[in-house]
Amino acid sequence: MSTRSLNRVTLIGNLTRDPELKYTPQGTAVGTFSIATNREWTDSSGQKQEGVEFHRIELRTARTDK
Repeated sequence: MSTRSLNRVTLIGNLTRDPELKYTPQGTAVGTFSIATNREWTDSSGQKQEGVEFHRIELRTARTDK
């Protein structure tokens, strides 16, 4: 039996480069962009730490004008 599920992710950060839009030979639109998210935490010794994570996002959609 197959069940459908939905995963929703919310990333709030800073755009690190201009978004790009390209098309595959089959006409599928592919958009890509990158964002950086900052995080803070306290390590095991009680010291405050900061870090940056970079996320590359790719979006695809099929053509609707076929």
